[in-house]
Amino acid sequence: MWRNGLTLVVGGVMLAACGGGTSGSSSSGAMDTTKTASTTTTTSTPAPTPPGAASTTTAAPTSGSTAAPKPITGKTWDVKMVGDDKGYRFEPADLTIKVGDGVKYTNVSGGPHNVNFNTVPPESKAQLDANMPAQSAGGAGPKIGELNSPLLITPNDTYTVSFAGVKPGQYLYNCTPHQALGMKGQITVQ
Repeated sequence: MWRNGLTLVVGGVMLAACGGGTSGSSSSGAMDTTKTASTTTTTSTPAPTPPGAASTTTAAPTSGSTAAPKPITGKTWDVKMVGDDKGYRFEPADLTIKVGDGVKYTNVSGGPHNVNFNTVPPESKAQLDANMPAQSAGGAGPKIGELNSPLLITPNDTYTVSFAGVKPGQYLYNCTPHQALGMKGQITVQ
């Protein structure tokens, strides 16, 4: 009987610790907890910025925020996804494009491959994610997360990303299955 009570208490503590939080929250903020008869409400207040200091808080899109996809209005560039006896790589690994261009990724060999954007200008995250179709042209599986393409499993599977509506900057990406093998690339948007 005491085990059931202990399990209930531990479960409640875990639920309280995990519930209502957001990823990326800082422990430097103050927490206010208001308890009523059957509910607990927790709110977070950011720590004050000292006088004369610049604020480091930036508004980032939440995972629930949406932007409308924007079509390619410029050139479409080709990037090959290769895995062979020379290693795993994107060809070319570094590409310079313009806002409005698109990039078509093609699995040539050594798949499965994907495109996982891991460094993106913060103000472009929601738009780039919206510009990444839910499935590849060949219908290969769904996207595997925010700023992640589906897995391109067979040779000649393709996936095209529009860079319309994004801000100029550096867009770093990798292939999730082959990240440890150095399969990464960089797009510079002008």
